[in-house]
Amino acid sequence: MASAKEDYNAVPLTEKVDPEKSADANDGSEDENVGLKPKMTLLNGCTVIVGSIIGSGIFVSPSGVLEGTGSVNLALLVWIISGVFSMIGAYCYAELGCMIKKTGADYAYIMVTFGPFLAFIRLWVECIIVRPCSQAIVALTFSIYATKPFFPECDPPDTPVRLLAAMCICLLTFVNCWEVKWATFVQDIFTYAKLLALFIIILTGFYQLSQGKVENFTFENTEEDMTKIALSFYSGLFAYNGWNYLNFVIEELQDPVKNLPRAIAISCVLVTLVYVFTNIAFYTTLSVPEVLGSEAVAVTFAERMYGSWAFMIPIFVAMSTFGGVNGILLTSSRLFYAGACEGQMPEILSMIQVNKMTPAPAVLVVALLSLCYLCSSNIYALINYVGFATWVSIGLAVFCLPYLRWKHPEWERPIKVSLIFPIIYCLATVYITIVPMIASPVETGIGIAIILTGVPVYFIFVYWKNKPQVIQKLSDGFTKLLMKLIVVLPPKKSGADTMPKAEEAPKINVDA
Repeated sequence: MASAKEDYNAVPLTEKVDPEKSADANDGSEDENVGLKPKMTLLNGCTVIVGSIIGSGIFVSPSGVLEGTGSVNLALLVWIISGVFSMIGAYCYAELGCMIKKTGADYAYIMVTFGPFLAFIRLWVECIIVRPCSQAIVALTFSIYATKPFFPECDPPDTPVRLLAAMCICLLTFVNCWEVKWATFVQDIFTYAKLLALFIIILTGFYQLSQGKVENFTFENTEEDMTKIALSFYSGLFAYNGWNYLNFVIEELQDPVKNLPRAIAISCVLVTLVYVFTNIAFYTTLSVPEVLGSEAVAVTFAERMYGSWAFMIPIFVAMSTFGGVNGILLTSSRLFYAGACEGQMPEILSMIQVNKMTPAPAVLVVALLSLCYLCSSNIYALINYVGFATWVSIGLAVFCLPYLRWKHPEWERPIKVSLIFPIIYCLATVYITIVPMIASPVETGIGIAIILTGVPVYFIFVYWKNKPQVIQKLSDGFTKLLMKLIVVLPPKKSGADTMPKAEEAPKINVDA
């Protein structure tokens, strides 16, 4: 445990490694330069956020929001409010990220504020289910749309789709293991591609508006059931999911105090404008029944507007989802890495490839879990079961902001958010979490049961320190073997073993 005299930011979230093990694996000499490097620029940060938020949803199914609102105008209002709500959350994360500059984002914030148990539960659900499931789903979506031009009259066969999804994950795993700059380059290129597709749709919408195509923009048939309207916000906010992903790689961001809030502001405003204008473009051409009855709204829109060029939209959707897989893999591996550095996941995941300076073991494990989920047909159900846990976790992370203001007012804060923002966000999070629980209690109960499976795992593998020597020797031997196979070492030591708890953490030095 770090003492109160040690600088908080001088202690990375990365030191849970036994120096004897690393010495043994490296002939007694540890490379002091091993660690994550700040290679990401402001532009890279923006493309990570934009590329992570914009996936297939805006192309495929804006109907989720419309189904809950009943009218086009209220649906557009929900898209705007969801964007503003996401900006508020991102603004709060900017303060937390600049104050606690640690890989892991909300996991790190919960760890500092509330301790290891709640942090592990967050880690368990996110790492074991949400992230690998999400990656498998996005990879499958990529595969479906990539093969769609070859099967214009029917759905592509299931086996080739799954094999192509697996190839997509394996290719991007290689890229993320080999070079961080390669991963950010892939993210940049495919983010530009998806934005280009959406800008084409938006420009078409502006043309339609100039022709007076405004008959669908009414409040007619607006839904009066507040539960359904709340569920429409759930759909809208799900489409904005990913605004917090840059915080997961903050140790690799150049000048995070300046670039983190800038990247968040630019990206959230851009995505909100793109989402709203894209929906406006859809409704200039498609009626409410057409949107609700379409399996892929952008494809239906393209068939009506672009004629023989409509085949381009499935290609753009495939490119969008390919970039989405890369974004999930890039950020998820850092969450595994952060958990391992805190001793809450296998030690090997906290290690860095000595030549490429990438968290290769963490990347490989994320990919392996995602490939396992490709074998199942129930991954969508798993995501639905534990989806509310994501919002609870993000709300809890935002609550860390006012709690730490009260508990540790002496900590330096390069950005200081008005307390009204985290209060609004936390109250809204409670609302959008409770309403789905009431609307679907069975699914919520299953989700809670899945989350609670992390409790025995925590007490057996994390809390129980004095395990029998046989188990410890087997674990150490397996770790050393993997270190030699993958050629990895622990990050550079900074004189402390763990991240300090909130009540013991000293004042933060933002210049560290």
